[in-house]
Amino acid sequence: MDKNCIFCRIIAGDEPGSQVFSDDKCVAFKDIYPVAPRHVLLVPRDHVEALSDIGPQHEQLLGHMLRSAPAVAKAAGVLDSGYRIAINQGKDAGQLVSHLHLHIIGGKTLGKMA
Repeated sequence: MDKNCIFCRIIAGDEPGSQVFSDDKCVAFKDIYPVAPRHVLLVPRDHVEALSDIGPQHEQLLGHMLRSAPAVAKAAGVLDSGYRIAINQGKDAGQLVSHLHLHIIGGKTLGKMA
């Protein structure tokens, strides 16, 4: 845990977050700046700053996060209608928090990706 990381503090319960899913490896909560009617962040409990920091020891974690995405989409109410999964890597891609996270986005027809 990184006490300077907002996501770590949300996971620890030290900051508010609208949690929609939780298990022993990750937590999902509503994005405070949603880009669609349903926008949830799936965050590993372990502090990993970015996709570029992933090593062989994280392969099971990434697999678990992707396997958990449908459960998160169901909790967000978009499992049947469809959803997009995105990972922003670095500042130019829009990564605002240095803690790896999946965006699960839906709730409307999504346009082309830029």
